[in-house]
Amino acid sequence: MRILVVEDNAEVRAFVEATLRDAGFDVTGVETCAQADASVRDGGIAGIVLDWMLPDRPGIDWCRDLRRDGNSTPVLMLTARGEVTDRVAGLEAGADDYLRKPFAAAELRARVKALLRRGPRLTDEIIRIGPVVVHTSARRVVAGRDEVHLTAREFDILETLARRRGRVVRRSSLLLSVWGTDDESASGSLEVLIARLRRKLAEAGAPDAVRTLRGVGYSLRQES
Repeated sequence: MRILVVEDNAEVRAFVEATLRDAGFDVTGVETCAQADASVRDGGIAGIVLDWMLPDRPGIDWCRDLRRDGNSTPVLMLTARGEVTDRVAGLEAGADDYLRKPFAAAELRARVKALLRRGPRLTDEIIRIGPVVVHTSARRVVAGRDEVHLTAREFDILETLARRRGRVVRRSSLLLSVWGTDDESASGSLEVLIARLRRKLAEAGAPDAVRTLRGVGYSLRQES
C-alpha cells in the first residue's frame, strides 16, 4: 500500500517515512499541498499522513478541499496543537484521525494500520437499515435516493453499526472495532465523527438515523 506523507519539516518527514517503510508500506513524501495535489492526481494512494501547518496553505484546508472533491482516502492529521477545539476542527475538515506531536513510532504505525486494515471484499454485501443502504465492498452508502459521501472512518463507524442491524453497539466495542483502541483520544474523535455522520445522513434524507443511548453506545434506527 502506498502512503502519502505531507510534511514540510524534513526531520519529521524522514522519521514518518522510515517508520512506515519499516512497517511494510510504500511511502511518498512531499512538503507542500501543491505537491500533494500532484501525488493524489497520479492515483494509487491508500492513505495520507498530513501535517496541519504547511508552507503554501494549511493542511486542514487542503483536507477539506479533498473531501469536497469526493476523495475519501483515509487521512491522519499530524499537529502540535493540543486543544480539543483543534482536534474537532481537524475532524470536521474531513480528517479520519488525529495524532499529536511528538509521537512514538509505534503509535504512528498503529494509527495508520487501523485506518487501512479493512481490505477489499470479494463480494459486495448490502445491508439495509431503514432508509440507509450500505454497500460493504464498494464502501458506498445511500440514504433515501441520495448517495452519502463519507470519509473512511465515518464509513467504518456506519458499517459497524449496520452489521448489528439495530442492536446497540457499546462505545468500547465501537472504538476497538474502528480504532483498535478505546483511549481518550479515540473516544473524543468518536463523538465528533458520530455527529458528522448523523448530519450527513440527515442531509441525505435519513434524519435521526443514528440513535445514542447515553452512557451505553449507539445503534441505527430500523424504522424507515
